Amino acid sequence: MPIDSNPDLDLKRVAFSTLLGVSLLAAFGLAAASATARTAVQTSVQASQADSTAAPQPVVITLDEALKRAQSSEPTFAAALADSKVAGLDRAVARAGLLPSVVYHNQALYTQPNGLNNQAGQGASPQPSPIFIANNAVREYASQAVINEDIGLAQISGVRRADAAAAVASAELEIARRGLVSTVTGLYYALAAADQRLAVAQRAKAEADDFAKLTGQREQAREAAHADTIKAQLEQQQRDRELSDAKINAGKARLELAVLLFPDPRTPYTISLPDTPAPLASRDVIDQLASKNNAELKSALATLRVSNADVSAARAAYLPSLGLNYTYGIDAPQFAVNGPDGVKNLGYSAMATLDIPVWDWLATEHRVKQSEIKRDAAKVALTATQRRLIAQLDEAYAEAQAARDQLASLDASVATASESLRLTRMRYVGGEGTVLEVVDAQSAFIAVQNAREDGRIRYEAARAALQTLTGNM
Repeated sequence: MPIDSNPDLDLKRVAFSTLLGVSLLAAFGLAAASATARTAVQTSVQASQADSTAAPQPVVITLDEALKRAQSSEPTFAAALADSKVAGLDRAVARAGLLPSVVYHNQALYTQPNGLNNQAGQGASPQPSPIFIANNAVREYASQAVINEDIGLAQISGVRRADAAAAVASAELEIARRGLVSTVTGLYYALAAADQRLAVAQRAKAEADDFAKLTGQREQAREAAHADTIKAQLEQQQRDRELSDAKINAGKARLELAVLLFPDPRTPYTISLPDTPAPLASRDVIDQLASKNNAELKSALATLRVSNADVSAARAAYLPSLGLNYTYGIDAPQFAVNGPDGVKNLGYSAMATLDIPVWDWLATEHRVKQSEIKRDAAKVALTATQRRLIAQLDEAYAEAQAARDQLASLDASVATASESLRLTRMRYVGGEGTVLEVVDAQSAFIAVQNAREDGRIRYEAARAALQTLTGNM
């Protein structure tokens, strides 16, 4: 017998089922949203941590920037800069010696009386006599402005010597700067060459790996002997060792330059080189710049001027010297403008002194001879500097010219070696060449690439030497 259904009960069951389904869907939705939020937060935290721990970007250093950084950290250049500043102050001190000096002199003097009175003091009444006859009174007060001036050839020669010494220090500073420029330039291009050698070694390693794979495939296909595979593997191992050495050399070159550039030599950085080397100036331009801006020549000339000033200063001892003195103020038993009985204590005195040298047991003559001997040595040093400058200009320009002329030839050699390697590999794959020919072609290609980098460094070093001589950097 069928059971009659209750419409109200069915309606309640449907409503309860619907409500239960909606609740379950809402719970699942909340759980999914919570999980998504947690995942997003974790991802954001991880991303921020990755950003905070990411390695700093390497600093790009140009040659000009390297020169500026090196000048602030190299000790020899810093010492030369300090010497130049000190010499400039010495010149100011020497010039100040030509001008009158002013001193405000104050003194209070008490001397024990001897028990007697005298009339030597100021006023009509007698005063106690001091026990020391060199003193004027028992109580003596001095408050005076004193102006002194010494006139003589020695002071003028001192100014000339200080000027010449400042010129010497300035020239030595320029010599130190140019030496630093030469050092930094050499290290900069040495690092560039080391990086290029590293790139050459990496390409050579990739070529050796590819060739070893090729010989292995040909051996499996019975198209090549096992000896070819062994030779390729030996070449691969050799390239691997060369790559390791190139990495070490590049690291050393980077640290050598970084010592002059950064507080921490381990700071990562890269260098920026122009694609093509700078042109070489004409010989006439080089000669003109060298004659005007050579620091060694300027230093030798200034040293000769110092020696001449020393001779003049030594000879000045033969001549009289004049001293002038003007004093204004009080020198009295009372510290007052007016003394007893209306006596004026305030006044002035003037004095001129002329000292004439007579005999010093030939000490002045010996000093003159000493200075003349040093002056003659300075003349020899000047002429030697001039001769050395001419020789250095010829050598450096010839070196730069030869290196510049060889750059195009080196580029052509690299292109020729690359094409030779390509053709030799094709002949080997076609069974017409031997593995030894391929290995020789690879070695030749590596050698000419390294020779090209050496040629670039040679040219830049020669240009730096010329710029050091002419002061054009």
